[in-house]
Amino acid sequence: MNFRNLIASGSRLGKRFCATVFSPASSAGVDASVSSAAPTAASRQREMYKKLSKLSVTGGTVTQTLNQFIMEGTPIRKDDLFRCAKDLRKFRRHQHALEIFEWMEMRKMTLSVADHAIRLDLIAKTKGLEAAESYFNSLDPSTKNHQSTYGALMNCYCVELKEEKAKAHFEKMDELNFVNNSLPFNNMMSMYMRLGQPEKVPLLVDAMKQRGISPCGITYSIWMQSCGSLNDLEGLEKVIDEMGKDSEAKTTWNTFSSLAGIYTKAGLHEKAESALRSMEEKMNPNNRDAHHFLISLYAGISKASEVERVWESLKKARPEVNNMSYLVMLQALSKLGDVDGVKKIFTEWESNCYAYDMRLANIAINTYLKRNMYQEAEVILEGALNKCKGPFSKSRQLLMIHLLEKEGKADLAMKHLEAAASDLEEKKDDEWSWSSELVSLFFLHFQKAKDVDGAEELCRILSKWRPLDSETVTFLIKTYAAAEKTCPDMRERLFRQQIQVSEEIQDMLETVCP
Repeated sequence: MNFRNLIASGSRLGKRFCATVFSPASSAGVDASVSSAAPTAASRQREMYKKLSKLSVTGGTVTQTLNQFIMEGTPIRKDDLFRCAKDLRKFRRHQHALEIFEWMEMRKMTLSVADHAIRLDLIAKTKGLEAAESYFNSLDPSTKNHQSTYGALMNCYCVELKEEKAKAHFEKMDELNFVNNSLPFNNMMSMYMRLGQPEKVPLLVDAMKQRGISPCGITYSIWMQSCGSLNDLEGLEKVIDEMGKDSEAKTTWNTFSSLAGIYTKAGLHEKAESALRSMEEKMNPNNRDAHHFLISLYAGISKASEVERVWESLKKARPEVNNMSYLVMLQALSKLGDVDGVKKIFTEWESNCYAYDMRLANIAINTYLKRNMYQEAEVILEGALNKCKGPFSKSRQLLMIHLLEKEGKADLAMKHLEAAASDLEEKKDDEWSWSSELVSLFFLHFQKAKDVDGAEELCRILSKWRPLDSETVTFLIKTYAAAEKTCPDMRERLFRQQIQVSEEIQDMLETVCP
């Protein structure tokens, strides 16, 4: 697991400036009163989230779904909407989470400053940084000139690795006296970690301390990560020592999960296991995320029995096992090479899931292919084709690479490529781009077989995604050369598509297109 991405993704840091409790607000057709019947309210929220979370599979929009609740006479509170948006955002359903806020605005619900901060973050994730900046600048002064709102935009700059904008925004926040806690520093630190500049983290820690700002648990986690990236184990021990002398409240399970990840990367598995024990002591036994990290980290140090133990603990604490939990467990079992375990957990998930997630199917497919179990992998894809609308491109690409690399069956691989092209035409996989590895394997096969027709057919199919590039055309020319065949219009094709090739290929072109 990549713990650097955990710190830098903004999901955890964002909670610091986005966490709030929605206050009820009334609008036409919306019951804004707080129900005293807690079970009824909880049941209503669960049903609402269940329908909203399935929209990517069932189709429809957030607006249609929420309006249907109102038409059925079901009251919708702002608290319910917030919890749904929070959960959707947690599982990266950013577009649907944003649409909830847009629906709230349409119903004239009052948004707090923290609500605007969350919305700004979602706009950045769905529409881009420029749109987020426009939204920020459109806010009224009382909302815009607030620490939460400024912090949200700061986080966006750091997540998008816009160093100069982040530095300028940090200075503006400093002028407004908004740099009075560790969060802005943490954002900058996480950005520099992702930019591959871990040496800047200790400098920011020193700058914090000079202002009288104490490191928080997240600060310690990033600081430790920087030591790990610099292979500075002596520095890491100093951070741990300082952390131990600091307030106990400063260290959380996240801190020790980061520490375990660093020790794992360094090959110090005993220390990693000790850190995981400390992590378990710190975590809430009902925390789903903490269980996820434990499962992944124990898999990273090849502790299969601990993976199983934590999985059983998670199921006991959270009986309604969601897709993310199954995803984490499948990844762990795949890392451990436990094919039987993957089969068992995948079958369990597939029989109970209410929203089919191709990511889980892809883990099962990849696990089978690593063991040369092509038929079993293909069965997974065939089942998925009957149970969801895709995307299937990742699955097909895994199968194609295996067929070409391990079995030399280009004919079957081409059938998958044609199916992927069909999915494209049906708008199932409109964002897929083929990998260089896949293209290379196809052409290497055609060159070895001296199959010019197969190479041309491959180019025809690939061109449905985007115009052919220099790499692809170079492979094509090499195939003609290997087959000792000519292509009279090759130069014209290069000119028409504005493709340039290397001097080596230019020489080869003299033979292919005399």
